[in-house]
Amino acid sequence: MKRNVISTLFVGGLLFSSMYGNAQKATLEVDASKTITKIQPTMFGLFFEDINFAADGGLYAEMIKNRSFEFEKPLMGWEQPNSDRSSMNKESGIALPIKLSKDNTNFCRVEINNDKGYALINEGFRGMGVKKDAKYNLSLKASNPNGEIKKIIFQLIDKDKKVIGETSIIPNSAQWTNYTAQIVGTQTEAKAKLKITFEGKGTIDLDMISLFPEDTWKNRKNGLRKDLVQLLYDVKPGFLRFPGGCIVEGRTLSDRYQWKKSVGNVEDRKTMMNRWNVEFNHKLTPDYFQSFGLGFYEYFQLSEDIGAEPLPILSCGMACQYNTGELAPLNELDPYVQDALDLIEFANGAVTTTWGKVRSDMGHPQPFNLKYIGVGNEQWGPDYIDRYKVFEKAIKAKYPNIVIVSGSGPSPDGEHFDYAMAELKKLNAELVDEHYYRSPQWFRENAGRYDKYDRKGPKIFAGEYAAQSISGANPNNRNNWECAFSEAAFMTGLERNAEVVQLTSYAPLMAHEDAWQWTPDMIWFNNLQSYGSANYYVQQLFSTNKGTDLLSITQDGKALIGQHDLYASAVKDANSKEIIVKLVNTAASSQEVNIDLKGAKLGSKGSMIRLVSANLQDENTFADPKKITPKQSEYKITKGSQLLNLPPYSVTVLKLKTI
Repeated sequence: MKRNVISTLFVGGLLFSSMYGNAQKATLEVDASKTITKIQPTMFGLFFEDINFAADGGLYAEMIKNRSFEFEKPLMGWEQPNSDRSSMNKESGIALPIKLSKDNTNFCRVEINNDKGYALINEGFRGMGVKKDAKYNLSLKASNPNGEIKKIIFQLIDKDKKVIGETSIIPNSAQWTNYTAQIVGTQTEAKAKLKITFEGKGTIDLDMISLFPEDTWKNRKNGLRKDLVQLLYDVKPGFLRFPGGCIVEGRTLSDRYQWKKSVGNVEDRKTMMNRWNVEFNHKLTPDYFQSFGLGFYEYFQLSEDIGAEPLPILSCGMACQYNTGELAPLNELDPYVQDALDLIEFANGAVTTTWGKVRSDMGHPQPFNLKYIGVGNEQWGPDYIDRYKVFEKAIKAKYPNIVIVSGSGPSPDGEHFDYAMAELKKLNAELVDEHYYRSPQWFRENAGRYDKYDRKGPKIFAGEYAAQSISGANPNNRNNWECAFSEAAFMTGLERNAEVVQLTSYAPLMAHEDAWQWTPDMIWFNNLQSYGSANYYVQQLFSTNKGTDLLSITQDGKALIGQHDLYASAVKDANSKEIIVKLVNTAASSQEVNIDLKGAKLGSKGSMIRLVSANLQDENTFADPKKITPKQSEYKITKGSQLLNLPPYSVTVLKLKTI
């Protein structure tokens, strides 16, 4: 994720296209007789980063914030009305019946000294989304050393403090004991809280207080939020890149993402500050931490669930260069390299291996079949190249078939980019990750970016891109229609260059309505709802219609890269027996196109899917989540060429059945 992008401010919409007030006419030639190259199954995928509360408070369905009291301020997220006294305790110096985990050292000791109604209230992640009649599974650890607390009552309360669901447990042991119960919601509320009260006077110790909806993705206990995973699944992504992003690097090396701390028992995973909580002055979120309940095992499992190749990215021993730029010396790089080798063993190793056994013990004896691994996120300069060489040598020596993703820095051009690309080409790098957060105009103007890339050079992973309606890292960026169709125009260029470009993904993926740091984002959610932006539907259209074989589509022998504001790509799908043509009209007026297809016999019917909006500033919202969504219709195939009228500001997918 690049934060200091300088991009052109494009004012006044697409004024340049107004010169085409009358409908344009173009004849496009599609040659179905020859496959240019095979389309990689990974061509269109997803990039997940824990930014914008995308994990805790988002995809990971836990409703309690700071459930194990491990934030830097241990009672952050917890309120104590009518408080006499409560204290946080660490394991050292306290005689406990059961030793706590080394990575979960805090628990909450509550002392009830009177009957004035002491309560402990958790605020959730900007509240808790509760639905009427839905079931919520509660779990916690408790130690009742003197048996003085007779009952613990748990109530979901709405914004007016009205009870909207209730349960209780009897803490009947002096030992640390796991308790479970269930709450049924009696009304729908987006900003609910969990209130805990007690019967009796005395002391009780609490830890790992957790609340999950029963209705999770695949009904997994303590799993992922169903509606958000469904949106990911519906893209039919070729890969899932995780866990970031700059979150991989950390502001310092000590707070980098360390995958080994994200696997094993959830309660043993060490909570860490999320590096995005202090990154942007426009959106400070001091309560943004990582519980790692969504860890590497869950990422691999999610990839498998949605049919995507897993693509983990690991630290290369360089902290974020926008922050400290801290370096692990080359002679101290072994632990970082070993993390990469051990991750491959975790994903692919037999159950008899050290890390393969960890995976198996977590519930997945079969390998995850990892094929890709990324070294660093968007580092730049000689320090990165030096470290990449060390990783590449070690990984290829032990796992020669693993494809390594390298980075070209945070920008699509400039000194750092040119240096990285030259060096990585010398090293015969397999996949180079390019990032671009630029104006909609830049995306339209660069639809031909890869037309002249060396077909024998490194393959390209367009790993992070999104049109910025104002400028990079600006909080006023919008997911407007101009951004979305400009990305579609650019994506026709990615597809036309499938010989070089093998993976692509929009970024960032998700954002919480009340807790975001970066805009624009592909999917928006709050505690009850979620929707795909117009950009989401562009990604979905391309991914679900990527085909199997790239075909040539030209006008007067040239690729369409914006002539008269028209962009196009064409593929064949050998499985569905279809020719699929993608057409993007970025003009303010309609355009007529004739599609002259050679080398294939057409049937009588096809279909057409269209995304269109008349207003450049239109966007999907919680109030109108389907404002810009694909509309499908039957298309009657005619003899000879196919005549289409492309509305202004439209993305059209034409699917022609062959015989």
